[in-house]
Amino acid sequence: MLERLMLYSDGGARGNPGPAAVAYLAITESGQVIKKESRFIGKHTNNQAEYEALIAALEFAKAIKIEEVVCYLDSELVGKQLKGEYSVKNPDLRKLWLKANSLKESFKKISFVNVRRTNHFIETADALVNKTLDEQSRKQS
Repeated sequence: MLERLMLYSDGGARGNPGPAAVAYLAITESGQVIKKESRFIGKHTNNQAEYEALIAALEFAKAIKIEEVVCYLDSELVGKQLKGEYSVKNPDLRKLWLKANSLKESFKKISFVNVRRTNHFIETADALVNKTLDEQSRKQS
């Protein structure tokens, strides 16, 4: 049974707000990608999409009963809000922050690490976000 999982999540919107998508990768300590998912989430801001991506990753980890997660994000705002370093003033973000915080209770240990956009796994998640947005755009044209 897996005990620890690395979650790399990314969300993006074309326009702010605009069409948005989320993606995440769930990776074992040995480096095996056990889940890679992306989906279109409708019209959102970029920050909302970042939260939604993290929430999707946490829900996956909760569903498979992981005890410890390390969440890697390229969003400084989301990472620092979840670590309590920044306050959450926006009411829409506050709802997402509350949801993410309630998911934190599902794990024995959880941490949030801000990484650069150039991180390989964040780049992969970003590419999935853009692929999903491109596919959605083609469906609507």
